[in-house]
Amino acid sequence: MNPYKRYVLPKMIDIACGMGNVMKARSKIVPQATGEVLEIGIGSGLNLQFYDPETVSSIVGIDPAAEMQTLGRARASDISIPVEMMAVDVYGIHAETDRFDTIVMTFTLCSINDPIAALQEMKRVLKPGGRLLFCEHGLAPDLSVERWQHRLTPLWKPMAGGCHLNRDIPALIEEGGFLVEELSTEYLPGPRPMTYVYSGWAQ
Repeated sequence: MNPYKRYVLPKMIDIACGMGNVMKARSKIVPQATGEVLEIGIGSGLNLQFYDPETVSSIVGIDPAAEMQTLGRARASDISIPVEMMAVDVYGIHAETDRFDTIVMTFTLCSINDPIAALQEMKRVLKPGGRLLFCEHGLAPDLSVERWQHRLTPLWKPMAGGCHLNRDIPALIEEGGFLVEELSTEYLPGPRPMTYVYSGWAQ
């Protein structure tokens, strides 16, 4: 791994994904988790503070970037919920079918190489009646913004850990086998090609 990806990128991601308005968006979704939780792309553990210990029994967090998890483990030690962190990607979930009550995915689907296969694997390990909670940035509805997202994505991806600015999040979730039951959208403050956010849950 080159020095940029190993040392610089993790810190940049933690700072960018931990900004005030991004954290506010996380805080609306994560507390809805219940039971045994699988968090996809747990990274540096920015969501951990928002889990409710009264409703969540345990958290399994996966992320292929092992270098992100040092800070994540420190944040895990600050909460009362048991947290297990694994340096694997979503295709390597070594869990039995129908195990988890809730899957949490925030600002992660943009950078997964094969989002459909990843979502199908999430569906496999989610209990019947369980919920996929998501908060993801993606394709904007305004044509002028969308055009910039398509232009910028090839340049943006290498700098931002494979992040795509132009993914249609609800369409991907449904193509992966889920039904989106609740959806809200908004532009967060900041550059519009990077700040159109979809939040909600699917079954």
